[in-house]
Amino acid sequence: MSALGKGDLVVVARGVGVCGIGVVSGYGWNRRSLWEGLISGKPAASIVPELGRFPGDTVWAARVGEGGDPVDGPSRFARAMRAAAREAIEDAGTRGWQPGRRVGLLHAVVLGEVDLWRDFYVTRGGKLPVHDYLALMPSTPMSTFMQEYGFHGPAMNVSAMCASGNAGLLTAMAWLDAGIVDDVVFVATDLSLTPENVSHFVRLGVAIVDAEPLDACRPFQQGSRGFVMGEASVAFVLSRRAANPYALTLGGAMSHDAYHVTSIDPRLDQITRCFADALDNAAVSAADVRYLNAHGPGTAQCDTAEAAVLEQLFAPDTGVYSVKPLTGHCQGAASAIEVAVTAMAYDSGVIPAPPTVAPGHPRLLDGPTPLVDGLTIKSSLGMGGHNSVVVLAPPA
Repeated sequence: MSALGKGDLVVVARGVGVCGIGVVSGYGWNRRSLWEGLISGKPAASIVPELGRFPGDTVWAARVGEGGDPVDGPSRFARAMRAAAREAIEDAGTRGWQPGRRVGLLHAVVLGEVDLWRDFYVTRGGKLPVHDYLALMPSTPMSTFMQEYGFHGPAMNVSAMCASGNAGLLTAMAWLDAGIVDDVVFVATDLSLTPENVSHFVRLGVAIVDAEPLDACRPFQQGSRGFVMGEASVAFVLSRRAANPYALTLGGAMSHDAYHVTSIDPRLDQITRCFADALDNAAVSAADVRYLNAHGPGTAQCDTAEAAVLEQLFAPDTGVYSVKPLTGHCQGAASAIEVAVTAMAYDSGVIPAPPTVAPGHPRLLDGPTPLVDGLTIKSSLGMGGHNSVVVLAPPA
């Protein structure tokens, strides 16, 4: 990729490099399986009978299968978190990264260890050996991870619903800007699919479980009814000392609608302002943006909101896409897996957009698309009013 231009040199100098990537998703237990699945255009979701509340229920979901190292913990959650983080660190090492003295850990979590907590209350009646009880604590996978690598920087959880991935990236940038750390390992993990959680998202009217993914979830297209639920753990090594980064995080912004626990403020004031603030924070122009990697869950209010911002702020040649029809909506890990998609797209030169299956927005990408130099805006709109936008750039 070539540099973006004279005015971009200062921005690149202060950008945070995505040095390594690790992924556990419905496609498998590594980033290669994610990429190959996306390029194939085939959704990760399948029918998962154990997520039905009653015999015979049909539940489509992009659930993470069994895998990982049992030494990493008793649950898929703990093993996925460690596997993704380990893969990211190994990947960063092959690309020239060497950890500094102060490596921090950020873990984005909304609902952690749901399988173990469910078993604790429902099956075991609140009785567990102390060692097993400690596995339920959100500090435990972080502590064992820090011990494995001998990292001594700060370790902290971040939570902002579906915007948690963007929130973690922005928090990592803040740590680096403040000189608190030399590098950050950031992981976002959400393996929260249980029959109870799935059924309640269906009752909210946003999750669709009884139809194939591309029939149900069609962001920015006619006939979209909502999203298929997914799971993932996604990790990044983030540093300003990146030798060969996948992408650069230039800046971003977060805001809150302060309007409703589930609905978007129809005036869109705060969402629009969040996009504008992100551009200001990154010191770039909307004219430099070539792609909107949208939250795009396929719900009417979210797709309408993002389409409105796209048309109001960005040039007519700005393309839009959402990978949720393929990955599923990975909840607290959603924006992280979508950032990983953009980073790997910059590295490969192809955006793995889903195929369009119905008439839609004229700027919507249709299937794998050759990437053109320029910036990507990654938006994520979390339940409860969390707005977040991150600005990503190809490496210079």
